[in-house]
Amino acid sequence: SVALKRMLNFNVPPVKNSTGEPVWKVLIYDRFGQDIISPLLSVKELRDMGITLHLLLHSDRDAIPDVPAVYFVMPTEENIDRMCQDLRNQLYESYYLNFISAISRSKLEDIANAAIGANAVTQVAKVFDQYLNFITLEDDMFVLCNQNKELVSYRAINRPDITDTEMETIMDTIVDSLFCFFVTLGAIPIIRCSRGTAAEMVAVKLDKKLRENLRDARNSLFTGDTLGAGQFSFQRPLLVLVDRNIDLATPLHHTWTYQALVHDVLDFHLNRVNLEESTGLESSPAGARPKKKNKKSYDLTASDKFWQKHKGSPFPEVAESVQQELESYRAQEDEVKRLKSIMGIEGEDEGAISMLSDNTAKLTSAVSSLPELLEKKRLIDLHTNVATAVLEHIKSRKLDVYFEYEEKIMSKSTLDKSLLDMISDPDAGTPEDKMRLFLIYYISSAQAPSEIDLEQYKKALTDAGCNLAPLSYIKQWKAFTKMASAPASYGNTTPKPLGLFSRVMNTGSQFVMEGVKNLVLKQQNLPVTRILDSLMEMKSNPETDDYRYFDPKMLRGNDSSVPRNKNPFQEAIVFVVGGGNYIEYQNLIDYIKGKQGKHVLYGCSELFNATQFVKQVSTLG
Repeated sequence: SVALKRMLNFNVPPVKNSTGEPVWKVLIYDRFGQDIISPLLSVKELRDMGITLHLLLHSDRDAIPDVPAVYFVMPTEENIDRMCQDLRNQLYESYYLNFISAISRSKLEDIANAAIGANAVTQVAKVFDQYLNFITLEDDMFVLCNQNKELVSYRAINRPDITDTEMETIMDTIVDSLFCFFVTLGAIPIIRCSRGTAAEMVAVKLDKKLRENLRDARNSLFTGDTLGAGQFSFQRPLLVLVDRNIDLATPLHHTWTYQALVHDVLDFHLNRVNLEESTGLESSPAGARPKKKNKKSYDLTASDKFWQKHKGSPFPEVAESVQQELESYRAQEDEVKRLKSIMGIEGEDEGAISMLSDNTAKLTSAVSSLPELLEKKRLIDLHTNVATAVLEHIKSRKLDVYFEYEEKIMSKSTLDKSLLDMISDPDAGTPEDKMRLFLIYYISSAQAPSEIDLEQYKKALTDAGCNLAPLSYIKQWKAFTKMASAPASYGNTTPKPLGLFSRVMNTGSQFVMEGVKNLVLKQQNLPVTRILDSLMEMKSNPETDDYRYFDPKMLRGNDSSVPRNKNPFQEAIVFVVGGGNYIEYQNLIDYIKGKQGKHVLYGCSELFNATQFVKQVSTLG
């Protein structure tokens, strides 16, 4: 976001004019630019930086001849045509053109010609390649793109009929974004990847692109002053490129932590969750049209302290914390009311409060804490709504039961109930929940079930209304990976039920948690985390011993899996080619918490939840 702020300031560090006001300007972006900016900067932050209007490039825009415009778009043919048209129509006072990804020479010439033709050469103030072609969702998480994500999706990479040229294009797209990521980070990584996978193709191309850029001394993007110094220690980061195919169980897994649950059961996209609010159950007169559901959307961002603290917590803990926040808020609210009434101020008359504010120090503190209290109240309401929506899914689908059962399957523990019973239980889960459970069982089993058993499962699944489409691809995948390696192991610990919460069970709570298991997570590393651990800590591990090693700074690329660097890494980036999820992200974050002074970032070519993943797999078989 530092890079974005610099760009919005005409690519100089922020300067205020003599009155201390920022320079007013217009921001013009395309959908790509919008996706990059929206998770990072709110409308209010944009306004504080002097952005009065932000508009899509291809919308109808009125001329504002006395205001400078900052453009933030992909260098595509149609975007450039439209920019040239803006120049010809003299829409703005001056133009700062920022390209998300590097622009080609010929397209630059098109802009120059349009500027000459429109007598606007002096007004095109600057043209920049920003190298920001990736979307940052958290301080430690990024995803490649959102607009054309089906082009780099799991399905696209794993299509049986894919041609070499199509694969090249997909890999180039991924590499372009990763290159932008490292330019922004200002560091050249050491790259490790598994052999014989799409991840390896990405590694080879990225190594080449970084290497070529370093050799081109005059134009290298990795020279002293451009680097965001201070972000990383002098040590270089490790980039671990993993392929989604090493672990297909995790993307299907039911989860128990807050952020991953929101992503699994609600409509959560680029840090924004969209909820349908149920409008109460008041009976409408017969024949009346049912009330429309209100759609509400909430941003769950870094500035939301509750979210930052609890997005990785088990759900029952979240419910309890919302309840506690609410109780502490109510106590403070009563205090404010009491103070107001002592002073004889009724209602919300702020003016009267400030006139009397010197009368009592106590009131002063009450007044100054009002905005803070209102913000606190907004967050409590937000999380009450989001958590309630999640809870409705947990209860109606028995997601706690699914989560616990899948954890047992994945850790090879004894099952207290047969899989067939789970599938045929009409009260537990949607058909898709059952299908996910069965696929996890199928993926995790050392021996694939016999044909007879498989027929029995298929019948039960069909009777439960499941769509069997995803199974055929998973069968092929399992047969293929079986030759390649043993199935991923998921540790051997299962969640411990803790007896239900006493507080949340009190009638005073908003969350009726009756019948929901209070499961507590034990840290166990998922395959991706285990791979990172071996490579970051330089441990020998059959899973990773033959991972390839690339160092773009070495003069000659030598293909070896023998690391030259024997010291453990302090910083690492894990990037999943073929798509990632919040379960894996959370697992990495929990893992790194236990490592003093170490940092890890998680990136993926796209972010999908189980529903989206099942859809992709269904069309592959």
